[in-house]
This record gives sequence, C-alpha cells and structure tokens, in this order.
Amino acid sequence: MTEPEQHPPATPARRRTRERTQREEGTRAAAGGPAVTVSRRGTWAKLNPLLRLLVLTQLAFNVGFFAVLPFLAEHLGTAMGMAGWMVGFVLGLRTFSQQGLFVVGGALADRYGVRPVVLAGCVLRIAGFAWLGYADENWSVIASVLLIGFAAALFSPAVESEVARQAVVWEESGGGPRTSVLALFTVAGQAGAFVGPLIGALLLAVDYRVVCLAGAGVFVLVLAGHVRLLPQHVPGRERVEVKGGLGGLLRNRRFLALCCAYGAYLLAYNQLYLLLPDEVERATGSQAALAWLFGLSSLLVVAAQLPVTRWAAGRLDLRRSMAAGLLLIASGFAVVGLARPAEWTGTAGLLPAAGFVVLLTVGQMLVAPAARAWVPDLAVEGRLGLYTGAMSSVSGVIVLVGSAAAGALMDANLPAPVPWLALAAVPVASVLLVPGPTRPAPAARKKSGALGTPSG
Repeated sequence: MTEPEQHPPATPARRRTRERTQREEGTRAAAGGPAVTVSRRGTWAKLNPLLRLLVLTQLAFNVGFFAVLPFLAEHLGTAMGMAGWMVGFVLGLRTFSQQGLFVVGGALADRYGVRPVVLAGCVLRIAGFAWLGYADENWSVIASVLLIGFAAALFSPAVESEVARQAVVWEESGGGPRTSVLALFTVAGQAGAFVGPLIGALLLAVDYRVVCLAGAGVFVLVLAGHVRLLPQHVPGRERVEVKGGLGGLLRNRRFLALCCAYGAYLLAYNQLYLLLPDEVERATGSQAALAWLFGLSSLLVVAAQLPVTRWAAGRLDLRRSMAAGLLLIASGFAVVGLARPAEWTGTAGLLPAAGFVVLLTVGQMLVAPAARAWVPDLAVEGRLGLYTGAMSSVSGVIVLVGSAAAGALMDANLPAPVPWLALAAVPVASVLLVPGPTRPAPAARKKSGALGTPSG
C-alpha cells in the first residue's frame, strides 16, 4: 500500500492558530452560521491509506474480542462456579492486564514502531483465547485472561497512538477537527462490538470453547492481514529510547487528572460485564437479552457518534464534553438504582437496564473522543505512545480496584440499589478531576512536558 505523506509535528504557534480557528468555528455555529461538518462518508473518503487500515483494524479487533468477553462472567459464575467477588476480580484483572499495561505497549511502540508491537499482540491474543477455551481450573482461567489482556496492552496503544498522531496531522492539514477521525475510529470499534456478541451468542449454543476458538480465528485473520499490509516504518514517526519520559509524565498533573477522570468512565463501562448481566438475569431469568443490549449500545454509537461529535465540536470544549459525558453516565446508574426497589421483571424489568445502556453509551460518545483528542496536546514530543498507554494504565488500576469493590457490593447483604448508586457517585466525583482550561506559558509547557491544552 502507498504510505501517506507526513507533516511535521505541531508547534505552539500552529496550535494557537488551530485553536483560534476552532473557537471561531464554534462561534459561527452558536450564531447560526455554518460550522465544520463531520460526515462519516466524507471523512472516510479523505483518510490516507494508513488511517483506513487502522480504523478497519479497530473493527476487526472488536469483532473477535466481543464475541468472547460478554459471556465470560456467566461462564465463570455458572460453568466454573466462581463466587461473585472472584468473578469481579477476574474481570478487573483482565482489564488491568490490558489497560494497566498499556504503558508498556505504548513505550514499546515509541521505541520499535507500530508493526512489530501489533503483530506480537495478535499472536498473544490468539494463544490467550485458545487457552481460555480449554481452561478448566481457576489458575488456568486467570493465566489465560492475563494473556488476553496483555495482548491488547501491546497492540491497542500502538494503534491508538498512531491514530491520534495521524488525527493531528489531519487537523493541521485542513481535513477538519481531529475529533472527527477519532469519532470514526470509535464508530468502527462499536460496529465490531455489535457484530461480535451476535456471533458469540450464536456459537454459545454449542459451548463456550467454540466461542473462544472463533475469537482466536478472527485474530488469525487480523494477523495475516497486518503481516501483508502494515508498513514496516511510518514516515514521520521517530523512534525513541524506552528509557526516559516517565518522570515528566508523573509530574504532569493535568495529564494525570485526565487519566483519573478517564478511569472513572472506564470503570463505569466495565459494569456492562458485571452489574448489567446480573440485572438482566434478575429481570428475565436468563442472559438472553444481554446480546441485544450490547447491540443497542453499538448501534447507537454507529448511528449517532459522528452527529454527537459534530454537535459537541461547535458547542463544547474538550473539558465540558468530558464533564457532560460523565454526568450522563452517572444518571444511567441512578436510573437502575432508583428503579430497583420496584422489583420489575420481564420486559418492564429490562427498561431500567436499557436506560442505563443508552445513557452510558451517550456519555461514552462525549467522553472517549474528547479524552483521546486531549492526549496529543499534553504529551511530550515523540512520547505519544507512552502517554496514550499511561492513560489506560492508570485507568486499569482504577478498574481493577473498582470492579473488585463492585463485586463485593453485589455479594454483600445490602439493599439492591446500593451497588448502582455507589457507582453513580464515581463519575460525578470524577467531574472535579477533569483538568481546567487554563494553559501554562509555552516555556512552562516545555518544562512540564505538556505541549498544549484544549481551548476553553
């Protein structure tokens, strides 16, 4: 494939020009004038070949992953006989081994490039899914889940950091807001998250082993495609030493605050695999409706992500977009918590769960692209992979602790609304952690390692 032409990294002056243009576009939109539009077809048509490959990669990753993961909690609790706290711990461990080790994958991508890290991750994911399919003891399940998570810790930050870098190039070359590229990336991921559970639900009629092997098969195809199509070296991406960079990152308070706020969102999202299956089982007596709720979430993102991004681009800066999304997520937990004492069952019992999924999904549409778009402005030059990975690593620690706590709340003899209302408080509190709009002087940015912040 033809490698795309690359542009030099943004300077502070170019960023100020870009931010001024974005503010002017937002002002025109607020006044009823023309604003920058984001079209799924138009954005895709203008993407370079590398960005198209990376977007399709996210689609394929999620088809294979979501064919397996939504049914893991039921498999662990029913087939393996694990207690609720143990199920929550294993799910949190999977997230931690993935999100928590993203910093490793990001640093390796900065050092060795995207291609070898992505290919290694695919090989490990194939092995992990195959192992999980045959695991019949707790230690074996835990080991296979760790391998599955670490595989993503390699390929995901490599892909995501390159998409973020290419999105900045896209914005600076006049293609449109970087959030439009990141929103399309999210749409592709959610399309995969829609197809994956449907495939998994069909194969689950045989057994969970077949589901795991099918997931491994998807990654075999992904591996073969990337061996052929992924460039050996991406022009404009300079490789740096693994050593260094971590000290500046740990001193970057604004970046760490963003990581914590993003971690609260990820903990909430993880409840699709812990609290939601339990609620669906309680309301209907089975988890058959779970695949449809996952499908609802994915269809919402596929249909509405770009319109929501277009709406937010003209009205909200990145901070306000994240805050609004977190409050919507909190309201989703509150809906189920407040309805839980009514003990509705059947179709009526699924309504609060559906409300939770809708509000969580809309909140995700605001939070995820904004957080990803923010990272390049806070990252040190040449360390975007490290910063992208670090955001997920901090989030993974939050999810590990939070998921174990959520599982303990489920096992405790507490009123039914307590777990839901407790988790509603987490994103509300995290709004206070979202970095403010004040930007340091250019010299201070260089010293601290923050290259810029969003306008607002």
